[in-house]
Amino acid sequence: MSSPRSGASRAALLVTVLATAALDARFQNQSQPTFRTDASYVRLDVYPTANGAPVTDLSREDFEVFEDNRLQAVTSFEHVAIRGGVPQDQRAEPNTVAESRALLQNPRSRAFVIFLDTLHVGVDGSHNIKQPLINALDRLIGPDDLVGVMTPEMSAADVTFARRTTTIEGFLSRHWDWGQRNKTTVADPQEQQYQLCYPGYPTNCVDDRGIADAMILRRREKLSLEALDELIRYLGTVREERTAVIAISDGWLLYRPDASLSRLLDKCGTPVAPAGQPMGVDPRTGRPVVGRTGQVVNDNPTRCEADRMSLAQLDDTTQFQMMLDRANRTNVSFYPVDPRGLVVFDTPIDTPRTGLPPDGTTTLTPPAQDAAMLRARQSSLRDLAVATDGIAVINSNDLDRGFRRITDDLSSYYLLGYYSNGKLDGKFHSIRVRVKRPGVQVRARRGYLALTAAEAAVPAGAPTSRSNGGGPTATVTASAVTTALSALGGATRDAQVHLSYAVSGTSAQQAADSAGSAVWAVGEFGAGEEWRQGAEVDLTLTAADGRIVSSRHERVAAGARGFRSALKPERALAAGDYTLRARVNPSGPTSEPVTETLRIAVPASLSSGYLLSRRGPTTGNREMPAADLRFRRAEQLRVDVPHATSSTPTARLLDRMGTAMAVPVTPGTRTDPDGERWISASLSLAPLAPGDYVIEITDEAGTDTTKTLVAFRIVP
Repeated sequence: MSSPRSGASRAALLVTVLATAALDARFQNQSQPTFRTDASYVRLDVYPTANGAPVTDLSREDFEVFEDNRLQAVTSFEHVAIRGGVPQDQRAEPNTVAESRALLQNPRSRAFVIFLDTLHVGVDGSHNIKQPLINALDRLIGPDDLVGVMTPEMSAADVTFARRTTTIEGFLSRHWDWGQRNKTTVADPQEQQYQLCYPGYPTNCVDDRGIADAMILRRREKLSLEALDELIRYLGTVREERTAVIAISDGWLLYRPDASLSRLLDKCGTPVAPAGQPMGVDPRTGRPVVGRTGQVVNDNPTRCEADRMSLAQLDDTTQFQMMLDRANRTNVSFYPVDPRGLVVFDTPIDTPRTGLPPDGTTTLTPPAQDAAMLRARQSSLRDLAVATDGIAVINSNDLDRGFRRITDDLSSYYLLGYYSNGKLDGKFHSIRVRVKRPGVQVRARRGYLALTAAEAAVPAGAPTSRSNGGGPTATVTASAVTTALSALGGATRDAQVHLSYAVSGTSAQQAADSAGSAVWAVGEFGAGEEWRQGAEVDLTLTAADGRIVSSRHERVAAGARGFRSALKPERALAAGDYTLRARVNPSGPTSEPVTETLRIAVPASLSSGYLLSRRGPTTGNREMPAADLRFRRAEQLRVDVPHATSSTPTARLLDRMGTAMAVPVTPGTRTDPDGERWISASLSLAPLAPGDYVIEITDEAGTDTTKTLVAFRIVP
């Protein structure tokens, strides 16, 4: 199931136009608490309210903080009041993405993410929310606050945080129709494929009515919830204080497994042509066609069937509960807003359908069923807010008033700090904050992940070293593992083409004297039959100023499932931001080209990233380039990390908590014919159960230690 990237949502373009500007000097001059190596220093941002209004006159003595039910001594205290409505020209912007992420660490800066759920908002909803959201941003964002925008089509790592909201406001004003729910035409290629596979016109043997529509709705909910979960994981790696996510959505039905969706469609064993020629509609053009086979030829039934079985087993209720628990642990609060206002019917009369309605149903949704769907959607939004200490704005035509409640709720808070009496054990510790004044409710983070004793003894930013069995050892931080695992969010979604990269070179000094640097691009095709005959690939590497610094054409042979190619500029790459673009044109006669884009940050050392390969039954027992981070137990995984040292590397396997596993990883080095040196680490996946894992590769050269963490997922 591929992500709907192909220009479907204008909201996804917002990330490329968010403005950036200068670092706030006050943050760098703020005093930081003194850390003790025998304890964990814990920061809390606390939001006390009474009758829904912020309480602004509390003192340190009014608060009690309990960790694992043990009272803690509060050592630092500060009340922060936010002044919103600040003119845009008074909001100092960070200059780079790195600076904006550094500002996220400022406990006195609030962070907001506007999540535009394009897949679950209609055109009317996106129009209704435009002006109230613009007004709310103007009132809400203070001079030190940061705001970003995300849609289900985006990766969380692509969210750019800025202080000025003019770009967001301009986008909402120009593109008020960003909502895709209930649109009459389907723009996403994967949804079109479902309609071709299951056109919904029964024959003597096959009855697939309702299949395509059910798959499309389930897939959309899956994509939205996966995007939110990925956002939560990412925010947990970049910020300790609370992040407020304003989710604009009609809500979700939270699908459970459905046996009827996975039912046997072909009752005869061999497809039989229908008696007569029913009229159909080509979903890509809207033109009428004659007969079931008169529609666009479906050349990928195997993939459709695999998706049908997978979507039939979807359990979004469980996924949703796990997401809420993760949000509490990572200090993320949701403020969901239903942009429809006061809703009477959940399903419009003109809801588009594929083919004929299923047997025993009508074209119009029965009132009782529609009411149950509406209750489920509103309940999901309400649960999202209640479980994460947010506010839900639903069933109200006064959206401005709802946003004012959110603004008031976040206008004042307290910063508390304490030295934990708990052990430095690397485990999760619960936190409970109480205010002694009667009638005051408190919202604060639910807990934190403690350091280990070894981590606490290492100064911030100092390199760590570990052994692979017999040498000196230290620990890899839990945050580093979490950051590595965050890559699984976007890279484990079904896509027509997965793209990854690595930057290699000799050394910074050598590269300055010669063209020794290269950007390696790896592409892996999806499961579609359109790739069976091979493909033509055009790669371009573009600098931040729009200048093309390198390009390359590759021919992918028939039967190959991907490519690995090196773009080597005529002059050595300078450190900075670049864009890697791959235009892949399948050789099949009816297939359309696919374009994928990656943003690349080239470091000063000119070596970063890694390349993957897979080998197993699906590759004909040959090693193939891999960019999809999902693997199966029958496969072998190899990681290649560019390097220019002569040391002997070590490697090991970690579980998702960062604990070393007794599964051997074979490290080594190799040199390409052109002199490029690589660290390689190979792993047989047969001993592993389905789940998320991390390969840790350590390269030690003298006093320098470099660690590379590579996350991957084992799927059934």
